[in-house]
Amino acid sequence: MRKPRKIRPREKGVPKGYDSKWEHQLHTGILKEWDHHSDYIEYIIKRKYEPDFVKDKIIIEAKGRFWDHAEYSKYIWIRESLPDTMELVFLFQKPYAPMPQAKKRKDGTKRTHAEWAESNNFKWYTEETLPKEFK
Repeated sequence: MRKPRKIRPREKGVPKGYDSKWEHQLHTGILKEWDHHSDYIEYIIKRKYEPDFVKDKIIIEAKGRFWDHAEYSKYIWIRESLPDTMELVFLFQKPYAPMPQAKKRKDGTKRTHAEWAESNNFKWYTEETLPKEFK
């Protein structure tokens, strides 16, 4: 089992809108003429993905289960990187298993792998439901 990531400790007494007391000190001192947290810069971390199975223009990712948020969110980025002619599809071993760190709903259930896939517009199958053209 993977170790959870350590949460960065929050410094006490930091003024609202600042990441640290020092940042606030700089903005009210030597950098007072500078804009602070005024814009966003998008960036991409380049990674490599090795698909489990590929045939024609279909990529099948076989998943027993997801381990953490970083793992399942990467598939959204992978899909964004694919050409429009390719499709990423999931083959779940247990599609109704709860997602990692999923919170209980009022009815006591948790979000499942299948629900995650559907809410993120991924097609998914099991061994039993895999279409003939994929076999």
